[in-house]
Amino acid sequence: MKATLRRWWRQLTSMRTALVLLLFLAIAAVPGSLLPQRRLNIEQVRQYFAANPELAPTLDKLWLFDVYAAPWFAAIYLLLFTSLIGCLIPRLRTHLTALRTPPPDAPARMTMLPQHRALDTTTTVDAAKAGLRKAGYRVAVHETNGRATVAGEKGYAREAGNLLFHFSMMLLLVGVAYGSIFGWHGNRILVAGEDAAFCNSLQQYDEYGLGAGIDATSLPPFCLQLNDFEAKFAEDGQPTTFLADVLYSEDGSAPSEQYDLRVNHPLDLDGASVFLLGHGYAPVISYTDRYGVTQTSTTAFLPEDMSLVSNGAAVFPDANIDPETGERDPDSQVAFEGLFIPNAPEQPPYTTSISPAADNPRLLLIAYRGDTGLDDGQPRSVYSVDVNQIESGELEIVETEQKFLAPGESVELDDGSYVTFEGFKPYATLQVREDPGELLVLVAAILMLGGLMPGLIVKRRRVWVRVGDEGTEVGGLTRNEYEGFAEEFDRLADEINEAGTARDTIGSKA
Repeated sequence: MKATLRRWWRQLTSMRTALVLLLFLAIAAVPGSLLPQRRLNIEQVRQYFAANPELAPTLDKLWLFDVYAAPWFAAIYLLLFTSLIGCLIPRLRTHLTALRTPPPDAPARMTMLPQHRALDTTTTVDAAKAGLRKAGYRVAVHETNGRATVAGEKGYAREAGNLLFHFSMMLLLVGVAYGSIFGWHGNRILVAGEDAAFCNSLQQYDEYGLGAGIDATSLPPFCLQLNDFEAKFAEDGQPTTFLADVLYSEDGSAPSEQYDLRVNHPLDLDGASVFLLGHGYAPVISYTDRYGVTQTSTTAFLPEDMSLVSNGAAVFPDANIDPETGERDPDSQVAFEGLFIPNAPEQPPYTTSISPAADNPRLLLIAYRGDTGLDDGQPRSVYSVDVNQIESGELEIVETEQKFLAPGESVELDDGSYVTFEGFKPYATLQVREDPGELLVLVAAILMLGGLMPGLIVKRRRVWVRVGDEGTEVGGLTRNEYEGFAEEFDRLADEINEAGTARDTIGSKA
């Protein structure tokens, strides 16, 4: 059993296994680049679900919209982390030992070396040492059979760079894991207006995720309110300016501090960052029931294309309450599905928007009457009418005039009630995120680049200068493939030869 475990451990901690796991990690990260991720942009995930209603749930079960939080992704980088530790610790120990060990003696027959040269002069050990040290070599002197050999070696920065790169990769994995455990994020569609302001609690988010080391009580107590939203678009519909005018407070009180929230310019609040991801429109819809009671709904409609043509719903579960008895008939609840076009063309068909700017807004509403299903206590989407209630017949469509309403226009239902398109409010799609591992990841990325350069550029090589009465010979070899070593060796040999020539000249003059 011990032999089997030792064999598996040796296999796991080999450099080949580490490289394979690194390849698997890169492949596993590909879906995070190709598919929208909830941590980055929940709006794009919603749009993907709307465009691919059959495929998206299957992908979601495989965690492909939360790739970096997926169990299979965590398993890969934990195995990679373990493999790197088992691989790098012995390499570090070997490298430190090599740094403390003097360069070895030359082989007995230096003519067997890839580079060899017999000099015309006889140099000294001190001159050879000085020449090698000037070229950046570590130097050691060996005495063999009455002849002195000066051994020089350099290029240890290559292995140091490799070790720095791989240890930085481990630090990066630690940063990712630390951020995943102690980080959190939440996504919120924030409609303009004081009534839509929210404070930082899980119940206020449309979607959220907490790390294993975070609970709901540890969230910072800030509040946010959207005053207005400014969006400018180019002629082709591409956004040129997104500016959210927000108010905030960091102590849980009513928002009072102003901030211009822009894309890539987040608002920092007590360790968390508020990012602007996008925007849209929330139509203001009022419904006056058969008893003359008016209720108003302001609900965000979700964009279905780049022109911000949007779908949404307005539900009125408290409609048609008899004022004499105060009783509510659950089968008289009312809901509307709507299609909002920000800038409708002048003439039908109204199938698309001229631009994302709300210059000529129109709203098409489909009315339903019956049981909306909100009384059963089950959580339901606020962005659509419950399909199950429609399919079961508990919620039935109401025959009304189908037309696109301009702001202020109304449509009457068959029972004398009517619905009015009052106008719209802009909303901003926000993501609040705290990732305490960001600094570690940044430092790791910088160190990886710092270790990559010497690992690619520096070459390890050895040079020996053997000094004796018979003359001086120089030999060298590289520990890595290095095409320029022959030129470097010739240059170094010339310098040592010139030093010996100068010595002979001074000696002859003396």
